[in-house]
Amino acid sequence: MLKFDKVAKRYGHGSWAVDHLDLVVNSGELCVLVGPSGCGKTTSLKMVNRLVEPTEGRILFDDEDIATVDPVDLRRRMGYVIQQAGLFPHLRVADNVATVPRLLGWDKARTRARVHELLELVGLDPDLYARRYPHELSGGQQQRVGVARALGGDPPVLLMDEPFGALDPIARGRLQAEFLGLQAKLHKTVIFVTHDIEEAITLGDRIAVLRQGGILEQYETPAELLGHPATPFVADFVGADRGLRRLAVTPIEVTDLQTPPVLAPGTPMADARAAVAASGDHWAMVVDAAGRLVGWVEPDALRPDGGGARSLRTGDTPGGGDTVADHARPLEAKVTLDQSLKAAFAEMLQHDAGWVAVLDRDHYLGVLTPEALHAALRRSVGGEPVMV
Repeated sequence: MLKFDKVAKRYGHGSWAVDHLDLVVNSGELCVLVGPSGCGKTTSLKMVNRLVEPTEGRILFDDEDIATVDPVDLRRRMGYVIQQAGLFPHLRVADNVATVPRLLGWDKARTRARVHELLELVGLDPDLYARRYPHELSGGQQQRVGVARALGGDPPVLLMDEPFGALDPIARGRLQAEFLGLQAKLHKTVIFVTHDIEEAITLGDRIAVLRQGGILEQYETPAELLGHPATPFVADFVGADRGLRRLAVTPIEVTDLQTPPVLAPGTPMADARAAVAASGDHWAMVVDAAGRLVGWVEPDALRPDGGGARSLRTGDTPGGGDTVADHARPLEAKVTLDQSLKAAFAEMLQHDAGWVAVLDRDHYLGVLTPEALHAALRRSVGGEPVMV
């Protein structure tokens, strides 16, 4: 755990770079410091590893005041990743990653094994990349090496100062997703600095919004921050479209789902039409005996007169003796329960669909409609109106 206890840093001319910051980052948590330029984000980060010393207050690392710890020893317990990687240009990739293990006195075999492990962990084949120099890598590859180097001594804390800020949007998005996957495996305590609220929302377990003068405006989860900005500054900083942004941090819940009629593939169409008519719906989902989604049957095929749709499997006009399987259409608009409302909304838009099927792995659970999606978003902000 890291705790900022009334931590302050004063400029020489008397103004505050950081103004008595109170903040707790729990073990295994990813805390994002976000705000405009000059709000004290990087200064706050550098005080954690004593690259900058505070003017007032204390920073506690697992209840130990870091001011009492030798700075060199402290930094070896914390990984540090900066923008544009900051790799040693004259060292090969393997030697860059081996920096901290060598400083810690690891033997060659242990160091070599750790380098191999870390390069694989960040998605770089050691056989291809270990002997390359930084200038032979792309920007994204350099950042991967930077993360690997920071993890060299298996530190409990990672400090990351706009590590993806210099990358193009595609590479940046890919590395954000990969870093989230990495964090899910490693559970490091991370302080991550960015000026980009989208990046903060994507990555943070909790977000600290700072304004000029190093004043903390709000420290909350992304969902709470977007749903209930504490001050006009926070509301303005997260943007008027925060309802849309909130989609990305609001999970799908089973209670959000609707359940249209479910038919087995072997159900005769005459029985299917009767079941759908009795339900008041106009279409149905097709699910096999194991609960796997097969597809759906559209309204035309379920009309009482047999409809006019042609079978995808047989090419025949529907009749009284065929089965649901003959008319089950493949379904492209689908998401899994662990995805967000944003992912569901994106599927609806991409496939021009009026609803999206929700699965638990390959097990069908129900469908999410635009109305249900909006209701879920309203529920997540305590029933308040949400502009999306």
